[in-house]
Amino acid sequence: MGKIRKKLKKIRIHHEGTNTLWSSAIVLTLIALILWFTIPSKVPFGIFVVVFGTIFGIVLNFYRCPIRYFESEDTEGIVVAPADGHIVVIEEIDEDKYFYDKRLMISIFMSPFNVHANWFPVDGVVKYVKHFNGNFHKAWLPKASEENEHTDVIITTHDGQDVLCRQIAGAMARRIRTYAVEGEECYIDEHLGFIKLGSRVDVILPIDAEVCVKMDQSTTGDKTVIAKLKTKSEA
Repeated sequence: MGKIRKKLKKIRIHHEGTNTLWSSAIVLTLIALILWFTIPSKVPFGIFVVVFGTIFGIVLNFYRCPIRYFESEDTEGIVVAPADGHIVVIEEIDEDKYFYDKRLMISIFMSPFNVHANWFPVDGVVKYVKHFNGNFHKAWLPKASEENEHTDVIITTHDGQDVLCRQIAGAMARRIRTYAVEGEECYIDEHLGFIKLGSRVDVILPIDAEVCVKMDQSTTGDKTVIAKLKTKSEA
């Protein structure tokens, strides 16, 4: 099935980091100039540039936002990775919060060095969005899925199947941004949100979904196919 792709704003640095990066760059530049012009020895200036230049580079890398498009126009039944990282959970669960049945959960852990933009895993319509306050356990722990601060986004595919995407804060991540809006159409290739620092994203699927990844496998957001949903024609 073809689809109408919405045009993405061509950004290399995610807008979540624009203010942080600009303000940091201005402050660091001012300090560097003061060190250069007020201290005869250039050693403090050199140390400052090396140390804080490295830190700024790490922060800049964290906010990078590659422009990506899924390789195929046919996305019917396709579930893509909503985040960069690696697979830490593939298991059947008893989902008793929304669906009240057995579901398949695939979880992706993001380290501080991964891209932290999140993509919609499927095409469809946003059915539900809600943020929940909670703890900040290490994101790879099983209890993090339910106990940590998180945002749940349920998407109903064009085939009528519900997929839950859960953005989870971790021990370091303290800020979750979610752009999904209830009632709006959403597509693979579009940003669902952003999580600052290392964290995790769960995708909870119908139990009969075909798993296309394995444990510890690396994923690329909006590129790696993590599962395939059974379509009505296959039922």
